[in-house]
Amino acid sequence: MRKWLEYFKEKTISADEAVKVVKSGDRLANGHGCAQPRLLPKALLKRASELCNVEITHGFGMGLAEYCKPEYEGIFIHNSFFNNTHTRKSQWEGRGEFTPMFFFEMERAFREKVKIDVFFTQVTPPNEKGFVSTGICVDYTRGLIDNAKIVIAEVNPNMPWTYGDSIVHISEIDYFVESNEPLDELTGSEETSDIEKNIAENVASLVNDGDTLQMGIGAIPDTVLSLLKNHKDIGIHTELASNGIMKAIEAGVITNKRKSLNPDKVICTLLGGTKEFYEYVDNNPTFETRRVEYVNDPRVIAQNNNMCAINSAIQVDLFGQVVADMLNGKQFSGVGGQVDFLRGAAMSKGGKSIITLPSTAKQGSTSRITCSLDPGTCVTDTRYDVHYIVTEYGIADLWGKTDKGRTKALINIAHPKFRESLEEEFFYKTIN
Repeated sequence: MRKWLEYFKEKTISADEAVKVVKSGDRLANGHGCAQPRLLPKALLKRASELCNVEITHGFGMGLAEYCKPEYEGIFIHNSFFNNTHTRKSQWEGRGEFTPMFFFEMERAFREKVKIDVFFTQVTPPNEKGFVSTGICVDYTRGLIDNAKIVIAEVNPNMPWTYGDSIVHISEIDYFVESNEPLDELTGSEETSDIEKNIAENVASLVNDGDTLQMGIGAIPDTVLSLLKNHKDIGIHTELASNGIMKAIEAGVITNKRKSLNPDKVICTLLGGTKEFYEYVDNNPTFETRRVEYVNDPRVIAQNNNMCAINSAIQVDLFGQVVADMLNGKQFSGVGGQVDFLRGAAMSKGGKSIITLPSTAKQGSTSRITCSLDPGTCVTDTRYDVHYIVTEYGIADLWGKTDKGRTKALINIAHPKFRESLEEEFFYKTIN
């Protein structure tokens, strides 16, 4: 019998047995994105009465994060790198913490500063040589497999096999738990609003044949890709790959042929989409998953000529400062790879850094383009990082413009009913 198979059988245990390695005071990292395990967190909750002060940390996750509920205060402390629907309330109410950090630096942080005692993740079943793939999440997952004291992996046949830094030998994992849970899916919006369509049309006008794109998930990115049907040889170097990329490859729009770095490959560190998308990327050599400290490093991103980074925002002031992760002075989400890619694109030969947002919020009653940012709100992207701001009313080209030139460009893409008041407020503050 092959030695790796003996090891695998010996180390395969139940979820209840696996979580016994967690001790009070440990720092635990849960899986990331759509690859967050399901069985291990549930088993850990069963041990709540035996534990205290267990820190659970991760970035954006699709799981329910039951450990963030008030009844687990003092038992589990959630340390978020990217808030979501299930985690942000614990931080707002003082039970959890938030750690601001660029995505590309997270592997280094886990290696040098934020040491992890136990790591929960998901992998594919092993192949005939004893290797598994971390599938749709490589990001800091690969670094934690290297550096966490104890690694526990749910072995899930629903996980697609991806190539690149995702491939790990089973000897690097301490315990295995068999699972057949469905993977979490990112489905995006079923319908695209007229505002989103107009924003997407404006963004698409900035994209040229042969450009390399970074974009996230949602109605605007997917619509942008659908509008590029007459473009040729689009490339992808992105944090997150999803359904829109699959469709654009099938349509012949994305070929990656003219990329100056990693030609012929979609380079990403995360994947998230529908079951159909997961089946599409399974054993698909077009997709190459790499560590986040490679994919999101601005110095690597900049090696892609004509790099276009397309990201979204919550609020922009008339100096061009962007808020993308806070709302009403509270931590709403996280920076993700936004700053990584904006800076990389800005350094790229022929690159463009693009921020999109609807012109209004609260059913049109509030302008998202404001004279000054909301009190207590932190800046995500400085005014030095962004080339273009895009709303449904047009494109503000900020690069190389004076403060007054930026102000004029931004007011011109604000909702018409707010333009006069923005101009008056900015002028009043400038002379007083």
